Amino acid sequence: MKIGILTSGGDCPGLNAVIRGIVLKGTTSYDLEFVGIRDGWRGVVEGDFVPLTRHEVKGLSKVGGTILGTSRTNPYEGDRGGAENIAKTLFGHRIDGIVAIGGEGTLAAADRLSKDGIKVVGVPKTIDNDLRATDYSFGFDTAVNIATEAMDRLRTTGDSHQRCMVAEVMGRHVGWIALHAGMAAGAHAILIPENPMSLDEITALVQSAHDRGRAPLVVVSEGFKLKGMEEAFSDKGLDAFNRPRLGGISEILAPEIERITGIETRSTVLGHIQRGGSPSAFDRVLATRLGLHAADAIVDEAWGEMVALRGTDIVRVPFSDALGELNTVPQYRYDEAAALFG
Repeated sequence: MKIGILTSGGDCPGLNAVIRGIVLKGTTSYDLEFVGIRDGWRGVVEGDFVPLTRHEVKGLSKVGGTILGTSRTNPYEGDRGGAENIAKTLFGHRIDGIVAIGGEGTLAAADRLSKDGIKVVGVPKTIDNDLRATDYSFGFDTAVNIATEAMDRLRTTGDSHQRCMVAEVMGRHVGWIALHAGMAAGAHAILIPENPMSLDEITALVQSAHDRGRAPLVVVSEGFKLKGMEEAFSDKGLDAFNRPRLGGISEILAPEIERITGIETRSTVLGHIQRGGSPSAFDRVLATRLGLHAADAIVDEAWGEMVALRGTDIVRVPFSDALGELNTVPQYRYDEAAALFG
């Protein structure tokens, strides 16, 4: 059996470890043959395949990014897109199925292709940790560690100048990175998409911390909305799936905090730093385990399903379980953190 592997959507630490896990177990335990698909769904549509053997994946567990490249291509767009054309392309290269490693957009495309007759197994990937079918996704732990270290550094410079520091982290629809990194760094306010707040509420927390002699640290998810805002802040246009490219809410909040409180305030957008570099030990292990179980799923012909983490076990779930409703931060988890604010 010949299987194509792709990584699609945003890159994140751990992608290469998944690829390595699939190829090593698939070739040594099941005598499967693999090809790499370049740049996500673009490579499927255009037939851009490369050999993927044990030699190509050696030493990959610690390497960040993805050796296959990635994109946000919609496989149903373009002259060569759509399930019928893709089936012809795969048949021409004697490829029997696809392992799609990606987040919500990637898995939605995989689900649609699966329903249209393409054999696909999924592996969930998102640093946002917003897929409800898996307890944790690889890349999240690394992103939290990177954000926490950055905030620790911001706190030292903030303390030196008695400034308020506003740190913006990723999180389009959910605030898991902000919540975990903010708690770890001792933030005085954590602003997430699930809990809109007013400027008065935010500045009250900042003022409270300042009055106690602290240099306030505010952590905000890129998808956070002030009360009264209908959409998250975006001035960067749309991606290939017509979703707004977010980023910059901290640069809106910082001058307003300074204006209202009189406290000198600076903003820092961590951006793609959170997605780069080597994966943490936790993410290396999780990504590798998901890859190993994806190889099992191929042999069992569990098409239309993805591997996922439940507790400490790797299980299989239908694509539909990962789509639609996001894994949002529950109110009780936010309330835990809120007890430390101000």
